[in-house]
Amino acid sequence: MSQDPGRTRFAVDIGGTFVDAISYDDTTGELRLHKASTTPDAPARGVLDAVGGLAGRLDDVEAFVHGTTLGLNAILQRRGADVGIITNEGFRDLLEIARANVPAQYMYDFSYAPPPPLVPRRHRTGVPGRIDAQGTVIEPLDEDAVREAGRLLVEEHGLRSLAVCFLHSYANPEHERLAARILRETYPEVSVSTSTDITREYREYERTSTVTLDAYIRPVLNDYIATLESRLNDAGLTHPLHIMRSGGGAMTSELARQAPLMTVLSGPAGGVVGASFLAREQNLAKVITFDVGGTSLDCCVIEDGEPGEVHEAGIDGFPLLIPIFDIRTVGAGGGSIAWIDEGLLKVGPHSAGAVPGPVAYRAGGTEPTVTDVALVLGYLDPSGFLDGDMTIDADAARAAVAAKLAEPLGVDVTRAAASVFQVLLARTVGALREITVERALDPREFALLAFGGAGPLLAPMLAREMGIATTIVPQVPAAFSAFGMLMSDLEYEFATTVLRPLSDETLAGLEEAFAELEGQGEEVLSAQGVKPEDRTLIRRLDVRYHGQEHSLGIDLVPGDTAATVLDRFSRQHEARYGHAMPEPGQILTLRVRAVGRLSKPGLRELPPAGSAVPEPIGERPAFDVASGETVAFPVYARAALGAGHEVSGPAIVEEGTSTTVIFGDQQLTVDRYGQLVITGGQA
Repeated sequence: MSQDPGRTRFAVDIGGTFVDAISYDDTTGELRLHKASTTPDAPARGVLDAVGGLAGRLDDVEAFVHGTTLGLNAILQRRGADVGIITNEGFRDLLEIARANVPAQYMYDFSYAPPPPLVPRRHRTGVPGRIDAQGTVIEPLDEDAVREAGRLLVEEHGLRSLAVCFLHSYANPEHERLAARILRETYPEVSVSTSTDITREYREYERTSTVTLDAYIRPVLNDYIATLESRLNDAGLTHPLHIMRSGGGAMTSELARQAPLMTVLSGPAGGVVGASFLAREQNLAKVITFDVGGTSLDCCVIEDGEPGEVHEAGIDGFPLLIPIFDIRTVGAGGGSIAWIDEGLLKVGPHSAGAVPGPVAYRAGGTEPTVTDVALVLGYLDPSGFLDGDMTIDADAARAAVAAKLAEPLGVDVTRAAASVFQVLLARTVGALREITVERALDPREFALLAFGGAGPLLAPMLAREMGIATTIVPQVPAAFSAFGMLMSDLEYEFATTVLRPLSDETLAGLEEAFAELEGQGEEVLSAQGVKPEDRTLIRRLDVRYHGQEHSLGIDLVPGDTAATVLDRFSRQHEARYGHAMPEPGQILTLRVRAVGRLSKPGLRELPPAGSAVPEPIGERPAFDVASGETVAFPVYARAALGAGHEVSGPAIVEEGTSTTVIFGDQQLTVDRYGQLVITGGQA
C-alpha cells in the first residue's frame, strides 16, 4: 500500500490475544485498523503481521509508537533472565525479608506463605562500603570485592544480568556508579542495572525490588526491541521507533533499552492517554476508562483531563518505584476461562490467551471463555468475527458451555452463560469501587469510556449495574490504546528524595536540586531530538504531613510559598481521604517531568447525517439483561450510522473488530465525532 509522504502515523499495541495496529492519515483524518494474533514465541512476528495488514512498506511513515506488555508478561509468567544482586555487605537478604508483612487479601489466611524471591540467595551477594542517609561516604566501596562478586555471579553461576543497589544511594549514587563501571568493564557482555538510574528515592526494599525487576526483564526487552527495530528498518521505517511509558508519554527505543522497566505497563497506558485526550477535547470533567482485552480488564479515573497517577505500584506482589498511571486491573477479558470451583462459578484469572484461544477458535481450547459465552448469548456473529477474517465455531462454544458450566451447575445453557457475565461484572464493580467510592468519588457522576475488543460489549452491562448514566464508545475501540499512543508526547521523569520540612527556607534551598533534575531532563530531550521550543519542564513535590508514611504529589508553580503548597496539599488530602490535619508539612521527594511536545492528530467532526437511521443489516436472538429474556436484536453496521442518528435498544452495533450491545432500557446516539453515546438503564 502506498502512503503520502510525511502524512501517516502508526501505533501498535500488543495484547495477550491480539496485536492491534492503527494508521492515521494527517491529511484525511482516516483511521485504519488491522488485528493479528499475538505470537508469544516470537512477539515481533505478530507486530509485523499486524503492520503488514495496513502497509507493505513503511518508507512514508513519519511516526511509529509501540506499546507492549512483554516485560509485564515476563514477570507474571516468571520468564525473565536469571538475575544476580550486588548490595551492601550484610544486606543480601533484604529482598527476601521485604517488609515482613502479610498482604491484606491474605490477612486471615493462616496457611499463607510468601512467594519465593525472584532471585535465590545464592545469586545475591554483599560487598563492603557504606554511604549514610545524608549522602556522606563513611566507608569506601571495596572495588576488589565488587570484582569478586562479579566473578562469582557471572563466571561461577553463569548469570547475564546484574542488579546493583546500595543503601542510601538515592542521596549519593557514587558507589553504584563505580560498581557499575567496574562490572561493565570486566564483563561487557553482561547487562547491569543500577537503582539510581531508575529511581532516586528512599525505601531500600522497594528500590531493590525495582532494580531487580529491571534487570529481570532487561535482556528480554532489549532482544525484542533490537529484533523489532531491525525488522521495521527492513520494511522501510526511517524515523525512530518510540515506546510508550507506563506513566504516559513515549521515549525512544534507545532510552527504553536503558530503562526497560519504564515500559512494563505501556500497553494499558496508551488507552489512558487516549482517554485523557478525549476528555480534554470534549470537556468531559469525569471519565472512567474501561479497557477490556483478551486477558485483562483495566480501569482508571480521569478528572479534568488528568488521569490518576502513583509513584509506587506493584506487580504480582513486587513493589515498583516508578511513575505509573493508577490503573486497576482485573484478570478477566475475552479469553478468560469460566470454571467451577467447589460448586461456585468463577471467571479468570486464567486465560486461554492467543494459543489455544477460546473453544470457538477450534485451535485446541477446551475450556469455555468469555468470548464463547458471548457467542452463546447471541452477542457475537460467528460469520463476522474480526471482519470475517477468522473462522468461529459457535456450536463448539455452546457445547463447551453446556458440558463445563451448565451441567455442573444444574441450569440451562443460557442461564449458565448469563451467570458468567454476572460474575465478571461483580469482580469489575469491586475494582471500580477501589478507585471511586473508596476515594469519596461517586461513579454515577462519571462517564464510562469503553474500548478494547470486548469493552463495548461489557460496558453497557456495567453502566446498568453501577448506575452510570453515560457510556461512550470511541471510534476504532478495539485499537483505542494504539490510538492513544498517537496522542503521546515524549516524557521522562526524574526524582530525588530530600526529606526536609516544608518551609520557605527549604523551598528557597531546593533550587540547586531542581536545576540538576532539569538538567537531566534537558539532556534526555535533547538526545531525543526535541527542539528547545517544544520542551516543557514541570516541577513537582511529594508532600506529606509530618509523621505520615505516604505522600501526595503537588505541582510547584512560580511564586509558591510554604503556606500555598501546604494549603494545596491539605485540600487534595481532604478530597482524597475526607479530612485534613493541622500538622506541619514535610517534603519527601522532588520531581521534574521533562515533556517534549509532538504534533498529534486532533478530533475531526463529522457532518450531520441528515437522514433517517439506516435499516438494520440483520437480526438475531440475544439475551437482554434488561428483561432477562432472549429477544430479537436488530443489528446495525457502525459504518452506516452518522452523526445525530439515534437507536433504541435492544440493538447490536457491529464494526468487524468490536461489537456494541445496547439493551432494552438503553438508547444510543451518534455524536458529532462519530462516537456512540449510550444512555438509560439506570435503576
